[in-house]
Amino acid sequence: MIERNLNILNSFNILYLEDDKSLLTHTKDILDDFVAKVYAVNTSKEALEILEKEKIDVIISDILLENENGIDFLRNIKEEKDLDIPTILTTAHTDTKYLLDAIKLKVENYIIKPINIKELLNTLHDVLYPIIQAQELQKHSNVIKTISAITDSKQVEVIKYIIGNLDNKNNLIASYSEIMAEISISKPTLIKLFKELSEKEILIKTAHKTYKFNEKALISI
Repeated sequence: MIERNLNILNSFNILYLEDDKSLLTHTKDILDDFVAKVYAVNTSKEALEILEKEKIDVIISDILLENENGIDFLRNIKEEKDLDIPTILTTAHTDTKYLLDAIKLKVENYIIKPINIKELLNTLHDVLYPIIQAQELQKHSNVIKTISAITDSKQVEVIKYIIGNLDNKNNLIASYSEIMAEISISKPTLIKLFKELSEKEILIKTAHKTYKFNEKALISI
Protein backbone atom coordinates (compact mmCIF):
# COMPACT_ATOMS: atom_id res chain seq x y z
CA MET A 1 0.00 0.00 0.00
CA ILE A 2 1.33 3.42 -0.97
CA GLU A 3 1.82 5.78 1.97
CA ARG A 4 1.02 9.34 0.96
CA ASN A 5 2.16 12.41 2.85
CA LEU A 6 -0.96 14.58 2.83
CA ASN A 7 0.97 17.43 4.45
CA ILE A 8 2.13 18.45 0.98
CA LEU A 9 -1.42 19.65 0.29
CA ASN A 10 -1.23 22.51 2.79
CA SER A 11 0.40 24.95 0.36
CA PHE A 12 -2.19 24.60 -2.42
CA ASN A 13 -5.43 26.43 -3.23
CA ILE A 14 -8.46 24.46 -4.40
CA LEU A 15 -11.41 25.63 -6.50
CA TYR A 16 -14.38 23.35 -5.77
CA LEU A 17 -17.43 23.54 -8.06
CA GLU A 18 -20.51 21.62 -6.88
CA ASP A 19 -24.21 22.51 -7.14
CA ASP A 20 -25.24 20.29 -4.20
CA LYS A 21 -24.84 22.86 -1.41
CA SER A 22 -24.89 20.29 1.38
CA LEU A 23 -22.15 18.20 -0.25
CA LEU A 24 -20.20 21.35 -1.10
CA THR A 25 -20.20 22.53 2.52
CA HIS A 26 -19.42 19.11 3.97
CA THR A 27 -16.49 18.42 1.63
CA LYS A 28 -15.12 21.95 1.95
CA ASP A 29 -15.10 21.68 5.75
CA ILE A 30 -12.93 18.56 5.52
CA LEU A 31 -10.61 19.93 2.81
CA ASP A 32 -10.06 23.08 4.89
CA ASP A 33 -8.04 20.95 7.32
CA PHE A 34 -5.64 19.80 4.60
CA VAL A 35 -5.17 22.57 2.01
CA ALA A 36 -4.25 26.25 2.12
CA LYS A 37 -7.59 27.56 0.86
CA VAL A 38 -10.80 26.12 -0.58
CA TYR A 39 -12.91 28.35 -2.83
CA ALA A 40 -16.30 26.61 -2.85
CA VAL A 41 -18.84 27.71 -5.46
CA ASN A 42 -22.14 26.49 -6.93
CA THR A 43 -21.92 27.80 -10.51
CA SER A 44 -19.36 28.10 -13.29
CA LYS A 45 -19.90 31.88 -13.30
CA GLU A 46 -18.73 32.05 -9.67
CA ALA A 47 -15.84 29.71 -10.51
CA LEU A 48 -14.67 31.96 -13.36
CA GLU A 49 -14.75 34.98 -11.05
CA ILE A 50 -12.50 33.14 -8.59
CA LEU A 51 -10.09 32.13 -11.36
CA GLU A 52 -9.76 35.75 -12.43
CA LYS A 53 -8.89 36.94 -8.92
CA GLU A 54 -7.13 34.09 -7.11
CA LYS A 55 -4.23 31.71 -7.64
CA ILE A 56 -5.78 28.26 -8.07
CA ASP A 57 -3.62 25.13 -8.10
CA VAL A 58 -6.27 22.48 -8.75
CA ILE A 59 -9.95 22.36 -9.69
CA ILE A 60 -12.49 19.87 -8.37
CA SER A 61 -15.69 20.01 -10.41
CA ASP A 62 -18.91 18.06 -10.64
CA ILE A 63 -19.80 17.01 -14.19
CA LEU A 64 -23.54 17.57 -14.11
CA LEU A 65 -24.41 20.91 -12.54
CA GLU A 66 -27.80 22.60 -12.33
CA ASN A 67 -28.60 23.97 -15.81
CA GLU A 68 -25.01 23.56 -16.97
CA ASN A 69 -22.23 21.08 -17.60
CA GLY A 70 -18.89 20.88 -15.80
CA ILE A 71 -17.26 19.57 -18.98
CA ASP A 72 -18.27 22.75 -20.83
CA PHE A 73 -16.83 24.84 -17.98
CA LEU A 74 -13.50 23.02 -18.18
CA ARG A 75 -13.44 23.26 -21.98
CA ASN A 76 -13.97 27.00 -21.62
CA ILE A 77 -11.07 27.58 -19.23
CA LYS A 78 -8.68 25.17 -20.97
CA GLU A 79 -9.35 26.04 -24.61
CA GLU A 80 -10.79 29.57 -24.61
CA LYS A 81 -9.09 31.10 -21.56
CA ASP A 82 -5.93 29.00 -21.99
CA LEU A 83 -5.69 28.09 -18.30
CA ASP A 84 -3.85 24.83 -17.69
CA ILE A 85 -4.95 23.87 -14.18
CA PRO A 86 -5.00 20.23 -12.97
CA THR A 87 -8.59 19.04 -12.66
CA ILE A 88 -10.44 16.30 -10.81
CA LEU A 89 -14.01 15.56 -11.91
CA THR A 90 -16.71 14.17 -9.62
CA THR A 91 -19.73 12.43 -11.07
CA ALA A 92 -22.62 10.21 -10.10
CA HIS A 93 -22.78 8.99 -13.68
CA THR A 94 -20.64 6.54 -15.60
CA ASP A 95 -21.84 7.68 -19.00
CA THR A 96 -18.97 6.90 -21.40
CA LYS A 97 -19.55 10.15 -23.28
CA TYR A 98 -18.61 12.25 -20.27
CA LEU A 99 -15.48 10.24 -19.57
CA LEU A 100 -14.38 10.44 -23.20
CA ASP A 101 -14.88 14.20 -23.14
CA ALA A 102 -12.83 14.36 -19.94
CA ILE A 103 -10.02 12.38 -21.57
CA LYS A 104 -10.01 14.76 -24.54
CA LEU A 105 -9.63 17.67 -22.13
CA LYS A 106 -6.76 15.83 -20.40
CA VAL A 107 -8.52 15.83 -17.04
CA GLU A 108 -6.13 14.39 -14.47
CA ASN A 109 -8.62 12.14 -12.65
CA TYR A 110 -12.27 11.55 -11.79
CA ILE A 111 -14.13 10.28 -8.72
CA ILE A 112 -17.48 8.54 -8.68
CA LYS A 113 -20.03 9.85 -6.17
CA PRO A 114 -20.75 9.50 -3.34
CA ILE A 115 -17.36 11.04 -2.66
CA ASN A 116 -15.01 9.03 -0.49
CA ILE A 117 -12.93 11.63 1.34
CA LYS A 118 -9.87 9.40 1.64
CA GLU A 119 -10.00 8.72 -2.09
CA LEU A 120 -10.36 12.45 -2.80
CA LEU A 121 -7.38 13.35 -0.59
CA ASN A 122 -5.24 10.62 -2.14
CA THR A 123 -6.22 11.81 -5.61
CA LEU A 124 -5.32 15.39 -4.73
CA HIS A 125 -1.95 14.15 -3.48
CA ASP A 126 -1.29 12.21 -6.69
CA VAL A 127 -2.27 15.17 -8.87
CA LEU A 128 -0.23 17.73 -6.92
CA TYR A 129 2.86 15.66 -6.08
CA PRO A 130 4.42 16.13 -9.56
CA ILE A 131 4.05 19.88 -9.08
CA ILE A 132 5.94 19.63 -5.78
CA GLN A 133 8.67 17.64 -7.51
CA ALA A 134 8.92 20.19 -10.34
CA GLN A 135 9.16 23.03 -7.81
CA GLU A 136 11.96 21.24 -5.97
CA LEU A 137 13.85 20.64 -9.21
CA GLN A 138 13.44 24.29 -10.15
CA LYS A 139 14.62 25.32 -6.70
CA HIS A 140 17.79 23.20 -7.03
CA SER A 141 18.35 24.60 -10.51
CA ASN A 142 18.00 28.13 -9.18
CA VAL A 143 20.53 27.39 -6.43
CA ILE A 144 23.06 26.11 -8.95
CA LYS A 145 22.55 29.00 -11.35
CA THR A 146 22.66 31.62 -8.62
CA ILE A 147 25.81 30.13 -7.10
CA SER A 148 27.45 30.21 -10.53
CA ALA A 149 26.65 33.94 -10.69
CA ILE A 150 28.77 34.73 -7.61
CA THR A 151 32.46 34.27 -6.93
CA ASP A 152 32.70 33.79 -3.17
CA SER A 153 32.05 30.16 -2.19
CA LYS A 154 31.48 31.26 1.43
CA GLN A 155 28.17 32.75 0.32
CA VAL A 156 26.71 29.45 -0.88
CA GLU A 157 24.82 28.81 2.36
CA VAL A 158 23.21 32.24 2.10
CA ILE A 159 22.04 31.44 -1.44
CA LYS A 160 20.48 28.21 -0.16
CA TYR A 161 18.85 30.15 2.69
CA ILE A 162 17.41 32.76 0.30
CA ILE A 163 15.88 30.23 -2.09
CA GLY A 164 14.73 27.95 0.72
CA ASN A 165 12.82 30.80 2.38
CA LEU A 166 11.03 32.25 -0.65
CA ASP A 167 7.25 32.49 -0.35
CA ASN A 168 4.87 31.33 -3.10
CA LYS A 169 5.37 34.65 -4.90
CA ASN A 170 9.18 34.32 -4.88
CA ASN A 171 9.59 36.97 -2.19
CA LEU A 172 12.18 36.82 0.57
CA ILE A 173 11.25 38.66 3.76
CA ALA A 174 14.29 38.83 6.02
CA SER A 175 16.77 41.28 7.51
CA TYR A 176 20.55 40.95 7.52
CA SER A 177 20.37 40.25 11.26
CA GLU A 178 17.87 37.42 10.78
CA ILE A 179 20.05 35.81 8.11
CA MET A 180 23.18 36.19 10.23
CA ALA A 181 21.36 34.53 13.14
CA GLU A 182 20.94 31.44 10.95
CA ILE A 183 24.25 31.50 9.08
CA SER A 184 27.74 32.31 10.33
CA ILE A 185 28.68 35.12 7.97
CA SER A 186 29.93 38.66 8.48
CA LYS A 187 27.67 41.59 7.71
CA PRO A 188 30.07 43.11 5.12
CA THR A 189 30.19 39.78 3.26
CA LEU A 190 26.41 39.50 3.38
CA ILE A 191 25.93 43.06 2.12
CA LYS A 192 28.43 42.36 -0.68
CA LEU A 193 26.44 39.30 -1.75
CA PHE A 194 23.10 41.12 -1.76
CA LYS A 195 24.67 43.98 -3.74
CA GLU A 196 26.07 41.54 -6.29
CA LEU A 197 22.74 39.74 -6.65
CA SER A 198 21.02 43.11 -6.99
CA GLU A 199 23.41 44.24 -9.73
CA LYS A 200 22.66 41.03 -11.64
CA GLU A 201 18.92 41.69 -11.05
CA ILE A 202 18.57 38.28 -9.40
CA LEU A 203 17.41 39.77 -6.09
CA ILE A 204 15.40 42.98 -6.28
CA LYS A 205 14.56 44.97 -3.15
CA THR A 206 10.86 45.90 -3.20
CA ALA A 207 10.30 47.09 0.38
CA HIS A 208 11.90 47.13 3.82
CA LYS A 209 13.36 43.65 4.42
CA THR A 210 11.56 42.39 1.29
CA TYR A 211 13.30 41.13 -1.86
CA LYS A 212 11.93 39.68 -5.09
CA PHE A 213 13.81 36.67 -6.45
CA ASN A 214 13.86 37.16 -10.23
CA GLU A 215 14.10 33.77 -11.96
CA LYS A 216 14.15 35.42 -15.39
CA ALA A 217 17.56 36.88 -14.60
CA LEU A 218 18.93 33.35 -14.35
CA ILE A 219 18.08 32.47 -17.95
CA SER A 220 21.25 34.03 -19.32
CA ILE A 221 23.48 32.51 -16.65
